[in-house]
Amino acid sequence: MTKATPETTSPVKSAGRPKASEVEARTRELIDVAGCLFLKHGYAGVSLETIAREARVAVRTIYVKFGGKAGLLKAVLAARRERFFPVGKMDVDPRPLREVIDEFAGYFYDMLCEPDAMTLQRVVMAEAATNPELAEAFYEAGPRMTRDMLERYFARPDIRAQLRPDAPLALLPSHLIACINGDPVVRYLFPEREPAREEARRVLAQRLELFYRSIF
Repeated sequence: MTKATPETTSPVKSAGRPKASEVEARTRELIDVAGCLFLKHGYAGVSLETIAREARVAVRTIYVKFGGKAGLLKAVLAARRERFFPVGKMDVDPRPLREVIDEFAGYFYDMLCEPDAMTLQRVVMAEAATNPELAEAFYEAGPRMTRDMLERYFARPDIRAQLRPDAPLALLPSHLIACINGDPVVRYLFPEREPAREEARRVLAQRLELFYRSIF
């Protein structure tokens, strides 16, 4: 009779629950796959089944983690925003106003001109009229977050004290974004006309100077 060894007598260990790092990696992969598919096929042109298959997850996983397709789009937008727009909490930033706004403007402009961001915005603009879910998800995860952050910043007592007494706080976020944005029609219709980085920064500085003159 063969003598039993620890290897032959020990039960096979189950894989167990995945590590937190593995779960995070799979979630990032799911978000990346969804983002690529949205860019390639549009929001309406991609089903959750397709996303799940490409990301090698169950459709139920998408519902559990994100609540559905709109929630997944919000996660895609949040990930891209974090990647291209690493601005901290402006409402507690102690630096001088111009320094904070200049930094915000630089990151925001780069994000606006990033090719994938432009493609995704074209997708939203093309489908928003027939897909309110898409429009709402995009607004909540992008423009609204930016405007809320700017509103909190301009409402700070120390910042408010530096502004003209008649400066309309409610309009300042949109005014600043418009100054940063420049001429979006030309950018989206003729991206090849977008100036090189050095020239773009020079023109952005001029637009920001107009903003500062209007609030001080």
